[in-house]
Order: sequence, then C-alpha cells, then structure tokens
Amino acid sequence: MADLPMPTVGPVSRLAPKPMRFILNWGRRYSLWAFNFGLACCAIEFIATSASRHDFIRFGVIPFANGPRQADLMIVSGTVTDKMAPAVKRLYEQMPDPKYVISFGACSNSGGPYWDSYSVTKGVDQIIPVDVYVPGCPPRPEALLHGIMLLQEKIAAEHLGDRYARPAGEPVV
Repeated sequence: MADLPMPTVGPVSRLAPKPMRFILNWGRRYSLWAFNFGLACCAIEFIATSASRHDFIRFGVIPFANGPRQADLMIVSGTVTDKMAPAVKRLYEQMPDPKYVISFGACSNSGGPYWDSYSVTKGVDQIIPVDVYVPGCPPRPEALLHGIMLLQEKIAAEHLGDRYARPAGEPVV
C-alpha cells in the first residue's frame, strides 16, 4: 500500500484563493472560545468584561470554554508564579491549533508590582508565546475589549501557512 503524502499547512496554504482565506479567517476571527486563566485581581475585570455591561459576546468571543481542548484563546490574567508556570504551559499545549494568547494585566505582562519577587515569573511570555498584551493594574474591561479587537485584526491578516510553517527538511509528524 502506497503512503499518501501528508497534507501540509505551510506553502500550499498560500495557493488557496483569497476569498477562501478571507472566509476562513472571518470564521476564526468571530468565533473565539476563550479559556480564562485567572490568577489574581485581573480575573475580576475579565468577569466584568463578560457581563452584560460590556458583553464581549457581541464581538464573537464566547467566554468560559469547558476546558483547554475546546478553546482557541487563552486569556492569562494575574500574577504567574514560578510554581504555576508549568500548569499554564501544560494547558496551553492542550489547546488545539490555531491558538492565541492575550496577556491581561501588568502582572502577567511583566510581573507587575511583584517583578522583583523570587517566585514571580517575569511575564507569561517567558513560558508561552503571547499575541496581544493588555496593560494596566488592573486593566479596565474596555482595555480587554480593545485587546480582543487587536487580536481579531491580527487573525484577519494572517496566513496559517506563515504561522505554522516548518523549516525546510523537517519531517511531518
């Protein structure tokens, strides 16, 4: 039995017609399932953003995914300690591709007021790749809405081939 070639996401995806890429990006852009990893006071602001006053469901973000395997957006809000860092990484790795991360608040961006502590990670980007940073201590719900809109613009402009391109000669797993 002959082995069939594995479908590649890399250079072949650039050959997809532009209208098809637009439709796929539009679908991913307006159906983000958010997995909140709330660690401190910024998690309260995330909850306020999902409440009726700010209501980020109107932007196509569905809050409170059942778990990391159903989510494509992780919002890390709060202080990431060195003890919690492996759990953040493990949950990120359980998310299906394509996956996105918003770092929400000064503590998850850079350690915040605890940056000089021996047990605080100096930003969640030390552990996992971050797509959008939302500054503030604690950031307002409007800031998270702005961060979500920035992420949606980024998704609209991306090519999955660029995001998941393999170096030449690397085998398909």
